[in-house]
Amino acid sequence: MIALAGAPLAMVSSAIAIIALMLTTWLISVKLKNASIVDIIWGFGFVVVAWTVRLTVDGNHARQNLLVALATIWGMRLAIYLWWRNHGKGEDFRYKAMRRKHGNRFPIVSLYTVYATQGALMWIVSLPLQLGGVRATPKLGALAIIGAVLWAIGLAFEGVGDAQLTKFKADAANKDVVMNKGLWRYTRHPNYFGDCCLWWGLGIIAAETRLGLWGLIGSAAMNVLLRRVSGVTLLEKSLKKRRAGYDEYIKVTSPFIPRPPRKA
Repeated sequence: MIALAGAPLAMVSSAIAIIALMLTTWLISVKLKNASIVDIIWGFGFVVVAWTVRLTVDGNHARQNLLVALATIWGMRLAIYLWWRNHGKGEDFRYKAMRRKHGNRFPIVSLYTVYATQGALMWIVSLPLQLGGVRATPKLGALAIIGAVLWAIGLAFEGVGDAQLTKFKADAANKDVVMNKGLWRYTRHPNYFGDCCLWWGLGIIAAETRLGLWGLIGSAAMNVLLRRVSGVTLLEKSLKKRRAGYDEYIKVTSPFIPRPPRKA
């Protein structure tokens, strides 16, 4: 048997943990007939990866502990928030559409189109957590501080943006109205912008070691997902149909990086 250590052990153990988590979630979703639970598990999965690496790989414990702490705070906040937001509302319309399309085949189809795909993306995005602490040197330094500050800025944007949107939606008078107040006045997606910032922050912390530089692939992957794939692009296609005045909102408000709104 080949004994794994360092980066190979971190990457293999992370893959095994993600496979186990996604298979378990899939089985529960089949029982509940609700594929939406995968959205809640997305953030929690990175917590699992961070702790898996910390408990199986001997490396720089200070950097590992920092990455574990930051990943746990972010992942658990996101998972709890999504559970609170979606609990009792049934399956998301995206998965309902897939279920109608595939009929009785949907459980098997969802295994590879939803759970395997998200599991693979989770493994790639989590590279900073996998590789950031497997080398004993160097000690935490300036890059770790910069990364942690960027992570904190990102978490603030994400948390405040979610809180502002929740409060706005709680007012029945705002049904089908475009949210353009608070952080949403400066960017159409403060939560996605914050998510992007904090993952670049984790990547910078990991990059303080040469091996950890490869973790920036995960940060870049999250950036692309949020900006061009499942985040801004996909969501706005739906919002244009469901929110009157959203086209006007697009004309004056930055899609991602916050800035003062343009004049109409």
